[in-house]
Amino acid sequence: MMDTRPSQDLSGLPFLKMHGLGNDFVVIDARAGDDPVTPALARALGDRHHGVGFDQLAVIRPSDKADFTLEFWNSDGSKAGACGNATRCVSDWMMHQLGRDSLRLVTERGELVARRRADGLVSVNMGAPLLERDQIPVNADPMALPLEGSPVAIGMGNPHCVYFVENAEAVDVAGLGAQIERDPHFPERTNVEFASILGPDHLRMRVWERGAGITLACGSGTCATAVAAHLKGITGRHVIVDVDGGRLEIDWREDGVWMTGPTALVFEGRLSPEFLAGL
Repeated sequence: MMDTRPSQDLSGLPFLKMHGLGNDFVVIDARAGDDPVTPALARALGDRHHGVGFDQLAVIRPSDKADFTLEFWNSDGSKAGACGNATRCVSDWMMHQLGRDSLRLVTERGELVARRRADGLVSVNMGAPLLERDQIPVNADPMALPLEGSPVAIGMGNPHCVYFVENAEAVDVAGLGAQIERDPHFPERTNVEFASILGPDHLRMRVWERGAGITLACGSGTCATAVAAHLKGITGRHVIVDVDGGRLEIDWREDGVWMTGPTALVFEGRLSPEFLAGL
């Protein structure tokens, strides 16, 4: 019988598909010096029907002062300054590659540290929270935003607008998130989090990500929510946060905000020459 299956051409661009609590990523290793990523490639890859699909694209680049550098893109083709779950996922993969349980990496936030715990969960120090207007950035008092619901603005390398609500499950995340993302108080747009209290130092959070929409988890958003909760006297500095995709542990220490959770490598693949030629 004639084989009518198309022949497979493996000369395209290799990539990894990973996720942390359902917050999913395409990862491209560009340490060889190539620079394949453009806004058009990010948009095409991020399309869940015609591409691979992701919440963020993470690009591994070489670093002369750490083990590697990470760059992040959103599915709309815009740059993302931080992505905590992608940082944990890529760090876990790199630790396996290097045969180590800790490493250093560089993002737009600066030099960060990642570690694998004895229980297999991966932690990353996301750095100190950014609390000043020009750092976030926001053009109002970050702790007293003139918006209905009295949200708090926190920077974690990207801007966040955190609401504390009675029941996060009941919030119209899609409607409110899309609206608040582009509120004029945030000159670079913002991620939007809605959190409610489940118990002592235990929060439930749902998120709308700038340039991506609703995601099952957001690492930097979870960090921002934990920081905001402590600043408002709702929790201590060590918080458990339940997101749509699972659970993250946040510990705001003197050296930065540590985030811990699971990671998963889903598959490895290659983008076909035909796909790349269509960009």
